[in-house]
Amino acid sequence: MTLLIPAWVDGILQPVEKLDVHQRGLKHKAVSVFVFCDSQLLLQQRALEKYHSPGLWANTCCTHPDWGEDSLDCAHRRVSDELNMTALDLVYVDQIEYRADVGQNMIEHEVVDCFVATCKSRPKVSPNPDEVMDYTWVDPTKLKHTVSTAPASYTKWLQIYLRDHFETLFAKGCNAV
Repeated sequence: MTLLIPAWVDGILQPVEKLDVHQRGLKHKAVSVFVFCDSQLLLQQRALEKYHSPGLWANTCCTHPDWGEDSLDCAHRRVSDELNMTALDLVYVDQIEYRADVGQNMIEHEVVDCFVATCKSRPKVSPNPDEVMDYTWVDPTKLKHTVSTAPASYTKWLQIYLRDHFETLFAKGCNAV
């Protein structure tokens, strides 16, 4: 199945096959979701079948919108697809651009729309094994320290989010009542 995602080619946003985007290191649109409950962040461990960053821990959900798909719609769709979580109140918090070598001759050069959901009670999580091999709830401040001292178990983008965008992405969930 060919997945076309929005990527910039010669400065023009157009549909490009997802694997090709990563192999060429094209700048492309992405979505990241951060779900919090009781000041804990929901992390997922990527399935071993993922074509890059398999087995690494990542934020709650990270993905690419389909060509023509709205970022918020994409965020809801993929949180449901990956973790079977629905009815989250996702709030847009920021757009972040980063570029990172994710191994296997692939580059993530993403322009990421970031969304946060703060839940009053822990939502039911039922991972899709094709996408997620495990999940856990963690304290973001402790996670930041762990990732800074032992980064090998975490995705490049989670490392960047924690290092460069902690206040923007994690403060709302850390300070939620």
